[in-house]
Amino acid sequence: MLLAIDAGNTQTVIGLYDDKDLADHWRIASLAERTSDELALMIQQFLGFHGFSFESQISGVAIASGVPPVTAALREMTERYFGFEPLVLEPGTRTGMPILYDNPKEVGPDRIANAVGAYDLYGGPSIVVDFGTANTVDAISEKGEYLGGAIFPGIEIAMDALFARAALLRRVELVPPKNVIGKSTMESLQSGAIYGFSGQVDAVVDRFKSELGECTVVTTGGQAELIMQFSRTIQHHEPWLTLHGLRIVFERNQ
Repeated sequence: MLLAIDAGNTQTVIGLYDDKDLADHWRIASLAERTSDELALMIQQFLGFHGFSFESQISGVAIASGVPPVTAALREMTERYFGFEPLVLEPGTRTGMPILYDNPKEVGPDRIANAVGAYDLYGGPSIVVDFGTANTVDAISEKGEYLGGAIFPGIEIAMDALFARAALLRRVELVPPKNVIGKSTMESLQSGAIYGFSGQVDAVVDRFKSELGECTVVTTGGQAELIMQFSRTIQHHEPWLTLHGLRIVFERNQ
């Protein structure tokens, strides 16, 4: 079985694959201070809770990480506790997808995994919208080439900055407000966040389509399910898209 691990700046998502099927998944906080031993203990407990064996059933580990200390800890954990080297998605890894960035080494591994996963599921041209610590919009050509994308602040980062700078504003639950025209400060914040970010994504996707032509738009990430309800351009929701792409990259390197 394969452990596919997507380590982002805020959260780390761990998927357990039995061949091509996602058998289980877990989400933990991404902490740079967490050691390889702590990670091993957590994963062992997750596996044990669901009847899987840490010692005998894991035959591969694939990692996409944008946090170098977490990458190092995951690499050390794999080598020490599983006895083999993990596949780390990084420059030089065979992905089967040409990267047409000016400097391919600058593209985050999660963006590459997303692109590989989206092209496998929907072909091209396609667009991936990932709602994370940073929101990313990435384009894949009809030939399966990674073309590039756009990056802008994620919802939580933007809201945190707002609350830090505006003394009279307080945190609110991110749910759809009763009214688009907010009748309270809470509703106004919810309206601004949900309709503002869905509109922002639609505007970026529209401009991508003006260069790509008609294409498939798929979304992933923590806030994707919420925001896509109010987007007119997003067509598909794939919550485990990054893990799916990471699994494909792992298979291509065996």
